[in-house]
Amino acid sequence: MSIRKLAAAVLMLMLPVLALGACGTADKNEPKNAEEAVAMHKELMAQENAILAENTKLWEQVFAAADKGMTLQEDGKNYGDFLLKTIDTVKERFTEDELKLLKGEAEKIRDIENKLTMIEKKYPDAAQKSSDNDMSMPSDNGSTGNFPSFEGKDLDGNEIKSDELFSGNAVTVVNFWFTTCSPCVGELSELDALNKELSGKGGSLIGINSFTLDGDEAAISEAKAVLKKKGVSYRNVYFDSGSKAGKFVENVYAYPTTYVVDRSGSIVGEPIVGAVTGKTQMEKLKSLIDQCIAADTR
Repeated sequence: MSIRKLAAAVLMLMLPVLALGACGTADKNEPKNAEEAVAMHKELMAQENAILAENTKLWEQVFAAADKGMTLQEDGKNYGDFLLKTIDTVKERFTEDELKLLKGEAEKIRDIENKLTMIEKKYPDAAQKSSDNDMSMPSDNGSTGNFPSFEGKDLDGNEIKSDELFSGNAVTVVNFWFTTCSPCVGELSELDALNKELSGKGGSLIGINSFTLDGDEAAISEAKAVLKKKGVSYRNVYFDSGSKAGKFVENVYAYPTTYVVDRSGSIVGEPIVGAVTGKTQMEKLKSLIDQCIAADTR
């Protein structure tokens, strides 16, 4: 299974848990109260991610053709409209059936985005509370043991060895993401700020974009464009999908997922599943970071 198909598959695995019967949610009326708004916001986000997780090869062609500065989100515009516009610029690349499918899915996303905007205008805290309430699903990787060692590169081609990376930091935060995952991209700015905070405490943060494994040049270019747009300065790394670390990625069943690793390469606590844009998720992450730093004896 390719990394791109894997990313789509793992996201689909998490949707039954996150969506809680998301099918048909887009047809509901406006939420009646704040609690209902949060639940509806979460379900709509799950629907949108499900759409982008299907027919991955077709979506890759769309994203590859997009303005790299706007690959995932055109600020202030409906994302569905952006996708429809981009699809139209490369319509000759698709068969009639493929084009019909992509346009239909983009129109669904446009409707979802309109509903999300409605919810966020009426209940400004809904988006954050939706993230705060994300379920913390355990990964098959477990919460103990060592992070698998790897030898890879950062997105600029510089050699990276996990042993040197981990041993050089009191704590290393490892964030798993992929380029077409909206919650993943949505937390990049918070993660960059966290990395700057960690640098003063003897720690650092790295990203692992599952699309870039094996050094996929197109995926690396797309990831770098998104990172640049979001102003991210921390390193993102990749390695062979067939390595132990690559197999570890296969067992990350929800995105984004964030691990805390100590100087010896041991995983500290449970992984943080879901975006850290929510207060609860960020507090959990910082608690593990503080725990790791306090236990560091060097």
